[in-house]
This record gives sequence, structure tokens and C-alpha cells, in this order.
Amino acid sequence: MQKLSILVVEDEAIIGMLLTEVLNGMGHEVIAVVGTEAAAVTIAAEYKPDLLIVDAGLTSGNGLSAVDTILASRAVPHFYTTGDALKVRLLRPDAIILEKPFYEADLADAIELALSLSASVTE
Repeated sequence: MQKLSILVVEDEAIIGMLLTEVLNGMGHEVIAVVGTEAAAVTIAAEYKPDLLIVDAGLTSGNGLSAVDTILASRAVPHFYTTGDALKVRLLRPDAIILEKPFYEADLADAIELALSLSASVTE
């Protein structure tokens, strides 16, 4: 897998730190871990990450809305993490969803799926 620059949108600091550690161990670069919708939109516009990993339920704002805003300016592979996959599935039926808690292999699979779906859309 190629090295990706990844924006992690996660409002639980410990989860963001652990996710960063796992992603770095997989050979990727986490450009930022942000916990709000506004910060996600700002950082994504400034740094143009290769991938977004977004907690669907943020305490400040909404991960789904953040992705909608980011995608309005440019296409970027993404997937959602959540403890309530059904809720996200009802709002985004075609979304890639990684339900918490998850294993590293599940994370790797979600990354590959997001990249492959994004590649097929741009072809």
C-alpha cells in the first residue's frame, strides 16, 4: 500500500492518538487529528489529504456534514468510523463504515476499499 497523508476527524483524544499510532505503523502520515466539523473542513482545504477517516458523531458539529463540505470542493477518498453503524447507514446508504471497536486488519480493509472506490469514480 502506498504512503498516504491522512486527516483523522475524531473528537475522542485517546482514540485519535491510538489511530494515529496504528496508521503511522502502517506507513502512513497523519497530517492532523481534529475533533470538530469546522477544523476538519479547514485542515482538509489547507493540506489536501489523500484520505479522510471521519468519526460520524462529533460533539461539535457533524462528521457527515464535514465530509459533504469537503467533497463539495474536491473529491477525496473517505470512510466513517462510528459506534452506531445503523444510524450512519440510514443517512449514507453507500458509505464505507468502520464500526468501533475495530481491528487493524479492518482498518486496512476500509482504507483499501475507500481508495479503490475513489479510483473507480475518477476513471
